[in-house]
Amino acid sequence: MSVTSNSTPVALRGSANGAGTVMIAAVLLLLAVAAPFVLYPVFLMKVLCFALFACAFNLLIGFAGLLSFGHAAFFGGAAYITAHVVKVWGWAPEFGLLAAVVVAAGLGLVFGLIAIRRQGIYFAMITLALSQMVFFLALQLPFTHGEDGIQGVPRGTLFGLFDLNQPLTMYYAVLAIFVAGFALIWRTVHSPFGQVLKAIRENEPRAVSLGYRTDRYKLVAFVLSASLAGLAGGTKALVFQLASLTDVTWQMSGEVVLMTLLGGMGTLLGPVVGAGLVVTLESYLASTSLPVPVVIGCIFVVCVLVFRRGIVGEVMNYLGKNRA
Repeated sequence: MSVTSNSTPVALRGSANGAGTVMIAAVLLLLAVAAPFVLYPVFLMKVLCFALFACAFNLLIGFAGLLSFGHAAFFGGAAYITAHVVKVWGWAPEFGLLAAVVVAAGLGLVFGLIAIRRQGIYFAMITLALSQMVFFLALQLPFTHGEDGIQGVPRGTLFGLFDLNQPLTMYYAVLAIFVAGFALIWRTVHSPFGQVLKAIRENEPRAVSLGYRTDRYKLVAFVLSASLAGLAGGTKALVFQLASLTDVTWQMSGEVVLMTLLGGMGTLLGPVVGAGLVVTLESYLASTSLPVPVVIGCIFVVCVLVFRRGIVGEVMNYLGKNRA
């Protein structure tokens, strides 16, 4: 009798939490669908591209505990690939994005095989050094056009049905890509593979003692994160019809770290909130005389001091305490 009385509330709480999560996701999706009728679609598409980029990075640092300073290589490298195959080779946009994901996954595999056996600052420095090599390749290779970048990238027609030159059509295509990427991350985190990643993050020696080959798990996570970052970069190239050196600089790697920490590392919605905050601040401050990096840096310092878990992390912690 006692077992039944104790287990029933747990089941009810589990179903309530699941229903609450589905309800929040449905509300956010409805808001995203209606957003282009209120806000500028290109701005929203930029937010979605960087939100996917930050979510991909968060999969690595937030759930596997690996700090990469080289994710701009996947983001910017994939942008160049998509821009080139769509503009020069005349590929359809869906194949351009597929090529971006494949190339980003290949880069992620190479980076991971080199860096994955190192930890902490050594891992971060190796990824930064490899990313700088990709930057210099982007600067020197003929097809990237150096400092000019690849301009005038045609958006084309998605699956031969949807004209991406229409702003609303392009926005909903980007939204669908983001939702698919976010769903993949959510499924990965809540799978047995994701639980092993969390165990590695918390205590890797114990995970090794339990028989898990942690290097393989971290390598798969690295390649998956790189692939999603490449998808975000390829999508951004189609949105802005441009691939430039800005996408492969070390500052871009630092910016995605900033987005993730501001929103809440290790939370699923944190990187989305962080990306929206940073992109909004950059867009607003660009029209003022204020120095954009200084203002964003000050906000970052304040958030780190006041919201040590990030914005979403602090909100979740507060709600958890109230529920308890």
